[in-house]
Amino acid sequence: MRHTEHQTMRRVLRREIAGTIGLLTDDHDFTAMRRYRTFSFDDHTAYLQQVETLLRTLAAQGRHTTVALFDPQEYAEFCADSGLEPDAPSSRTRFTAELAATGPTVPYEGQPLAELVPDLVDEAVRHATWQYATTVLAHLGDCAACGEDIGRAAFAHASRLLTRILDTASPGHRHLVCSVTAAPETLVAVLHADADPDGTTSLDETEALEFTTVLALGIATHGVGGLVMRTTAPDTSDRVYGWRLRGERLEPLTAGEVFDAYCTDVESGDLVSPESGVDYCAPPDLGDDGPPTGHTH
Repeated sequence: MRHTEHQTMRRVLRREIAGTIGLLTDDHDFTAMRRYRTFSFDDHTAYLQQVETLLRTLAAQGRHTTVALFDPQEYAEFCADSGLEPDAPSSRTRFTAELAATGPTVPYEGQPLAELVPDLVDEAVRHATWQYATTVLAHLGDCAACGEDIGRAAFAHASRLLTRILDTASPGHRHLVCSVTAAPETLVAVLHADADPDGTTSLDETEALEFTTVLALGIATHGVGGLVMRTTAPDTSDRVYGWRLRGERLEPLTAGEVFDAYCTDVESGDLVSPESGVDYCAPPDLGDDGPPTGHTH
């Protein structure tokens, strides 16, 4: 009787354990892992099917599972730094646990793997963008003129700019995109914000942090970039506004410039047909959006 009770308790406890699966999303990464003898899969498609079956089984058992992006190069570096044997399942488990604690993950909620994988890749790109921008800001040092930490001052200034934009935006849902040109490629951050009935703005704190960090990078490095905001509200046309990053300031675009920016493909430069029911507008006045100090970094 007591043995049966213990088995039942263990089953209950297993349902309380959250888990993470490290996923090899593309053929290149999958092939890289096949050099390890203990990695027993030999077909990427079959591997993905097995992962999806496992996720469904765990969900049916009431288990909460997240999925992380498994990068073979990062795994090899992790094993080298930690003194682990890379050709061992226990090492892969240790690395996956590290991903769960420090890397981007996506919760499995019954969605097909074909939907989960793009979300996971997007999450990984967001995380890498934030890490890169944060690292650059941290290594800019102090302003030679005023002694202020350049990265910290730029982040504070970017926060104030974002607050002004949201405070002066039309009511409803706001979709903001900030892009800053940086080697080796353009950094892009996205933020969604909603104006609550009481006038307060609700947003995702992680998105806000990433967005502010990318904007701060553009400010601190005087990079080429811009910001576009689209507002959506019931019974009214969507409105699109834009600003050009000019030094440490956001310079408002004219309605025509907003139209040109929004209706041009970023990669090819080709014109894109404008959407019906969308107004392209000059942005509201942000007031004095000058640098936080009298010095230009």
